[in-house]
Amino acid sequence: MAYNIIVLIKVIPDLEQIKPDQQGNVSTKNLPLRIETLSENSIEAAVQLREKHGGKVTGIIFGTQETVPIMKKAYAMGVDDGVVITGYPGNDPRYTASVLSSKIKGIPHDIIVMGNQSADSYTGLLPGLVAGALGYTLIGNAISIIPTERKVRVKKFLENKNVDVEAPLPAVISVAQEINEPRLPPVMQIMAAGRKQIPTEAASISNSSSIKVLSNTAPKSERKKMIFEKPEEGIPVIIKVLKEELR
Repeated sequence: MAYNIIVLIKVIPDLEQIKPDQQGNVSTKNLPLRIETLSENSIEAAVQLREKHGGKVTGIIFGTQETVPIMKKAYAMGVDDGVVITGYPGNDPRYTASVLSSKIKGIPHDIIVMGNQSADSYTGLLPGLVAGALGYTLIGNAISIIPTERKVRVKKFLENKNVDVEAPLPAVISVAQEINEPRLPPVMQIMAAGRKQIPTEAASISNSSSIKVLSNTAPKSERKKMIFEKPEEGIPVIIKVLKEELR
């Protein structure tokens, strides 16, 4: 049986390139954008399901005009069609869920795949909010997905064991990084993705975000500025300093 799969793709700044200023202020402006790691796992999971069962993978990005070109990488990874919804105001999971669920309702779907959380906020709220808005079952921490007719069996990763759960379709499934290792797209797929059109549309729901970032600063980090020429001289001092820091 073929399945229509929607994958929700989060685009974030490349956080590894953040450099706080002398006052410790952090800004993500002008940083290059990338697909969030768990979204890459989500794309790979969706593509593997299509390869095994047939169907179609549709990608949705809720972002800004700057995120539009990122969809080309999703195409290269195997997404069949995609849309970028513009008007993303920042990390407000409730508003994001409203916009995404409104769009999802207009697209044929059996399975919705997304990451457990994203590296720019780590709230982990969005999967539950999307599932709640759609009235679907949510299965989180997925490390394998096996659809059978109108049900889906998922292996969930827990802290000290794995468990198998089953839910009716449609369902929302949020994945853990352990689910797969995303493949590198072949050159021909990258070239084909570059020629594909990327539909865009404005958010259909007016901005009701109630979250504002008041400040964004890096934790203070002061070097001890100790230099030892001989390791045997420095080791006792380092151990003493570490013990004091841990008190």
